[in-house]
Amino acid sequence: MKRIVFFGYRGTGKTAIGTIFARGLNVPFLDTDALIEQKSGRTIPVIFRTDGEEKFRALERDVIAALPPRDVVVGTGGGAVIDPKNMEHLRAGSICVLLKSDLATIERRLARAPRPPLTNLPLKEEIAQVIERRRRQYAASADFWVDTSGTSPQEAADRISFLLKNGSVAPLEREAALQWFADGRVPAEGLIPLKNILTGPDRDVQTRILGIAGWPAAHSRSPFLFNRLFVKYGLNCHYTWFEDSSVETIMQVARDIDAKGLSVTIPFKRDVMACLDNIDDAAQQIGAVNTVVFACGSAYGYNTDWLGIQKPLAGCKGARAVLLGAGGVAAAAAYALTDLDMEVTVLNRTQQKAQALAERFGCRWKAWDAFDGINPDLVVNATSIGMQPDTKSPLRDDQLKKEMTVFDLVYTPPVTPLVAAAQKAGCATISGTGVFIHQAREQFRLFFGIDVPDTVIREILA
Repeated sequence: MKRIVFFGYRGTGKTAIGTIFARGLNVPFLDTDALIEQKSGRTIPVIFRTDGEEKFRALERDVIAALPPRDVVVGTGGGAVIDPKNMEHLRAGSICVLLKSDLATIERRLARAPRPPLTNLPLKEEIAQVIERRRRQYAASADFWVDTSGTSPQEAADRISFLLKNGSVAPLEREAALQWFADGRVPAEGLIPLKNILTGPDRDVQTRILGIAGWPAAHSRSPFLFNRLFVKYGLNCHYTWFEDSSVETIMQVARDIDAKGLSVTIPFKRDVMACLDNIDDAAQQIGAVNTVVFACGSAYGYNTDWLGIQKPLAGCKGARAVLLGAGGVAAAAAYALTDLDMEVTVLNRTQQKAQALAERFGCRWKAWDAFDGINPDLVVNATSIGMQPDTKSPLRDDQLKKEMTVFDLVYTPPVTPLVAAAQKAGCATISGTGVFIHQAREQFRLFFGIDVPDTVIREILA
């Protein structure tokens, strides 16, 4: 039997429900908090009071790493989701169920079983604040979820049993989704696993679907990367192509099949925002979403592009930068560069767009042909110039000086005409492949709570 892991804030019923669920399966129930107390010989309140939360989390990490890999039901502490290493251990080969309850129910339950406070706030405010702070991690932990607010532990256990046996998608919705995929431009080899997952006679109802949403999307390397990461980390998931001219249709299909998440590419990074229930602050400011996580009946939007742009530039803080382009990717770049305190000048062929983007982020802007008078330390290409089949460079060879760092956000081909010319001129160069790696790493963490080393992604893509 696969290991079944319950996540959720304290007071959502993990121990009571987990005990009943394990009894029904005739397997042990292991509570990580109880195991920590056994291992340390002290209660959790004493550990918090004498050693602090950091020591408690270290003990928790050791206990979770030592859990049996199968034939067991596990109830985790409310904060176990914070640590990516915990998530790596807990998610491997497991079925993960998130339990949630409304604030009043949690407050009432915790009042009967007091635990060390996590903040100096009154209990109800603390519950709301901590749950919001962990919202991303809880969403990442959920293969399935159940609201335990108005249920007894037995009723909740029965609901979970039904869900894990029958899945979360009705037959008509699965058949309609398969027809939609078949009518689209999913490669023939990509339809085979989808047919098995959605309508196959021996389908695994617990397999979760993710994908790349775009028009077109067939060029994306995300399916290749993510499906190999699923194997490496023991995740029962499949990543495919969601390709349609309407982002609204894509989002509806994703909801209908209870998709786990979407990577969003051109031309939908702005339009998808109207289809979401909650949008991260950074994505709001950038005005674009490239990652959607579905959890607890809601769709959450994030932008990881700016992190993929910023990480390779960590050593360039305070530089004088020229940003070429004023579209969605350029907005992510502007956010990343200004966050590094750079002096940024936006150049775009349509000057009004350059001005609008610059004013949003407190940058300068100039006409496209003003490049020669700026003498930047850093050049970031956020246009599509250089992407196949438009194999040109946005700059002339004589505009590239060896003192410059040139960062091309285009990653197909890996060595663009701009990067090739910059290397020939003696510039330091950063290719768009690095952006893809870093943003995909952040996406994987949002989807599953696991932090994949850059080296692992590079090895897969090599």
